[in-house]
Amino acid sequence: MTDIIGYFLITVGILFDIFGCIGLVRFPDVYNRLQASTKCVTLGTIFLLIGVAFVSATGTISAKAIICAVFILITSPTAAHAIAKGSYASGVKLWEESVVDKYGEDMKK
Repeated sequence: MTDIIGYFLITVGILFDIFGCIGLVRFPDVYNRLQASTKCVTLGTIFLLIGVAFVSATGTISAKAIICAVFILITSPTAAHAIAKGSYASGVKLWEESVVDKYGEDMKK
């Protein structure tokens, strides 16, 4: 039963990773691309690692997979935030059809 759950989580993780990669290619600007890649790929990779933890027969592999999942959960959104803030600070423009720029409004205050 744990193998079925593990393989299901691995399949869901692969699908999330694929959708994140498609969003990375298809979205118009760096900010939308960061959103797609960070959310989808982070969640997909965590699902993959949790699936590996379920499928693996040894406790050490499961422990390493869970530790890696926690590390990715912490570092990936933090890195994306730093990239987005650095892009905005260096003058990378938003997509011309963007509706709201809350960060720019806050900077003007």
